[in-house]
Amino acid sequence: MTMDRSNPRELGRSRALLQQLRSLGDVVAPATILPVVLEQVGLVEFYAVLQTPIGAAFVAYNDHGVSALMRAPSAADFERQFRQRFGRSLRRVAELPAGLRSMLHQPLSRAKRSSPRFDLRRLSEFERAVLLKVLQIPRGEVRPYAWVAREIGSPKAVRAVGSALGRNPIPLLIPCHRVIRNDGNAGEYSFGREAKRIVLAAEGVDVEALEELARSGTRYYGSDTTHIYCFPTCRNARRITARHRVPFGSTKAAAVAGYRPCMVCRPAQAS
Repeated sequence: MTMDRSNPRELGRSRALLQQLRSLGDVVAPATILPVVLEQVGLVEFYAVLQTPIGAAFVAYNDHGVSALMRAPSAADFERQFRQRFGRSLRRVAELPAGLRSMLHQPLSRAKRSSPRFDLRRLSEFERAVLLKVLQIPRGEVRPYAWVAREIGSPKAVRAVGSALGRNPIPLLIPCHRVIRNDGNAGEYSFGREAKRIVLAAEGVDVEALEELARSGTRYYGSDTTHIYCFPTCRNARRITARHRVPFGSTKAAAVAGYRPCMVCRPAQAS
């Protein structure tokens, strides 16, 4: 279709339309539109405060599950740290959804019903393997770094396991505090050593007793009635009475004495 340049009315309408098209570049969308659009495409996460044994922490979540847990002096500090680390936007809510709130409190209590989902999509395959294995360590028990490495099929990757735990985006809920040094000492923690001791104690771990065992060189307890040996915090080890308890400093020493590894805590080759 061609424009009839001899028709002044048609020419005027065309010029008006052209002017309107040119002015589109000056249009600024309302500030409220961007967060809504980002939310609709899944690029905005929500967060609220969660009370923990070491004080209040900020928890971020999205449609895939919990994505981060951090401690920060204020909400503004948390938002800044989150953006710096993950490069994603956040929106604060008054409180966590009821279902999620109930599930998040369970790992911090003795209740054991349903488990929360975690968003680990942005981690490497190795990091996901480490964190998913750590989720299998029961409350009130600990395992050494070497155990995690062996369990995920990478027995020589002990230092890499430590690095992956240090980058855990969801500490407390993914309980990297339940992983200790290979010598039996509690070791480091993203929230600090004292926080690690507090959280372990809240779960029923006698940290002082663990470190005393570390100083004495005891890594395992065996039962002279079953001839099975375990990690000291294993539920089976706690059933061994003092008169039947046999300490071992290594899996090799236990094997030489004729003891078999526990099928529950699986200590074989951990040291």
